[in-house]
Amino acid sequence: MAEALVLALRDLDGISPTVEERLHDAGIESVLELAAALPEEVAQVLGVSKERAYELIYSAQTALMDSGLLDKSFLSALDALERRKNLLKCTTGSKSLDALLRGGVETQAITELWGEYGSGKTQLCHTLCVTCQLSRKDGGFEGNGLYIDTESTFRPERLYQIAEARGVDPTMVLKNTFVCRVYNSSHLEFIVKNVGKYIEKYNVRLLIVDSVISLYRGEFTGRETLAERQQRLNKLLHRLLRIAEIYNVAVVLTNQVQSQPDMFFGDPNKPSGGHVMAHSCTYRIYLKKIGQDRKAIIVDSPYHPYSEATFSITDKGVVDIEDKRRGG
Repeated sequence: MAEALVLALRDLDGISPTVEERLHDAGIESVLELAAALPEEVAQVLGVSKERAYELIYSAQTALMDSGLLDKSFLSALDALERRKNLLKCTTGSKSLDALLRGGVETQAITELWGEYGSGKTQLCHTLCVTCQLSRKDGGFEGNGLYIDTESTFRPERLYQIAEARGVDPTMVLKNTFVCRVYNSSHLEFIVKNVGKYIEKYNVRLLIVDSVISLYRGEFTGRETLAERQQRLNKLLHRLLRIAEIYNVAVVLTNQVQSQPDMFFGDPNKPSGGHVMAHSCTYRIYLKKIGQDRKAIIVDSPYHPYSEATFSITDKGVVDIEDKRRGG
């Protein structure tokens, strides 16, 4: 990101001092933030057409492409494969779950964890906050975590416990995990809109939203509000995907379930958010309880085959069932 920080907004084509000042006033202070911005908001801030906003955003993205921080618009599949080898992957703490994900949770993608209460979503998020800080040879990102909490489920004591049990300095883990408690959907959208500057400032490599749907379900009740809810959720998810790609971070979302009471055979649970969630998330993982342990099932992925893995939860957070039996 260093090259992007050296390149100022005024260095881009079409960015005059007046335009730069207006962007700064709107919280868009760097090339990275402009590249991740949505055309509608740029058009509104500058009082220009959406087409002009597209041009300015593309100018920022082109600058990132030229510096090698962003993929070019056209490249061969072989080049794309080579670029993907450079993506970072973070261990979940469980070898079986890592194998399911072919290496762990990856950057430049949205990984959705959905399941009933108690299925292990938040526990996995807490574990990732610890493992993301590990060195790359140990399966980490060598970066920090940012935890956006919408349900008041984040517990620093649990983070301390997991780090200590894994032999990681718990004080450093707590210092390098940044938490933001949000209280309504507008607050969540505002935080995500401005999260870029915090990703750069705090060397964030893992961005967690736990849970992404909770506030929308609570505020938008009734069929007459469904269209607005889905539009706002769609905008939020697209912004998160742009952030994942441009800032090279792993975005992990937890999602709730909704029941289908008229379903008499099979699993009556399905993820909330409808098609908007389904089309926006790169990887969708269904977590479910099996006695005292948990099962993870790949529901949707661009390249993972349908498969599943089992894991458990202990003082170390997410672990393999065999480790639990050995008391590890």
